[in-house]
Amino acid sequence: MTALTAPRAAAGTGTRARRRNRLRVLAFLSPWLVGLGLFFGYPLAATVYFSFTRYDLFTLKYVGFDNYRFLLHDSDAWRAMRNTLWLVAVMVPLRLLFGLGIALLLTQIKRGGSVLRSVFYLPYLIPPVSATVAFVFVTNPGTGPFPAIARHLGVTLPDFFNDPSWSRPGLTLMGLWAVGDLMILLLAALLDVPKSLYEAAVLDGANAWQRFRYITLPSISPVLAFCAVTGVIQTLQYFTQALVAAKVAAGQADTPGTQFAPGYPDGSTLTFPQWLYDEGFRQFNMGYACVLALLMFAVGMLFTTFLLRRFRAFASEEAR
Repeated sequence: MTALTAPRAAAGTGTRARRRNRLRVLAFLSPWLVGLGLFFGYPLAATVYFSFTRYDLFTLKYVGFDNYRFLLHDSDAWRAMRNTLWLVAVMVPLRLLFGLGIALLLTQIKRGGSVLRSVFYLPYLIPPVSATVAFVFVTNPGTGPFPAIARHLGVTLPDFFNDPSWSRPGLTLMGLWAVGDLMILLLAALLDVPKSLYEAAVLDGANAWQRFRYITLPSISPVLAFCAVTGVIQTLQYFTQALVAAKVAAGQADTPGTQFAPGYPDGSTLTFPQWLYDEGFRQFNMGYACVLALLMFAVGMLFTTFLLRRFRAFASEEAR
């Protein structure tokens, strides 16, 4: 009997130990779990609930899928989504490439590198509203110095924020101007790559492109993935710069936000968060605004999942 009961007693002791370990882990995780539930789980569940209602902050009425059906025919929402996806597809890769190029340049500079780092990082420290007003002013054909200098050189610059076909490229140029955040992150990652790897590659006869392709990129791929994912999330929430640029270009910089219809010129600067804000806090269609918020959340999750899988596949290929 003793021989039979000993394994059972040991198994029971092991089970109790595992249970205690799990409770200990949950106790340490409990602050984070409570925060996750309060600040993510509950708001998400409330957003889903309100998306099936007509809610104007005073009255609440269940309407089923009416808000979702209305989204299918809301041309302004889809225009805003196209503008936002254009910025995601163009601005995010260009900012990554531009930031990586500056970081690579700074790693090659032996003297004056700290001064150049400060110069490239300073535009990012300027408040978004001030930076947008300044950028629109210096690129304005009537008042800006850059178009005047270009005319003296025989070049005509486009009217970025008064021409619908150039407003999104103008916002992209403004994003490239304030690329200091990515530059700092990528510079730190590049400086962390072991120099012995480059020395070994040189001895093996690898050229500059091969060293960049097979040493630099795999070494900094986690930082690139972080920059890409956060860049997509930030661009999906692109709001202030586009709205301020439209107001300044339209000559309504002193107009209260609730009286200005976003999207000037011709809806080209209308982003999805702007339309969500307009529906929720100008029109007080909170139920429909919740539908828009869920759509933006779903698009963000799709982009994030795709990017993480691509970077994970890239890392696996390099490991093989």
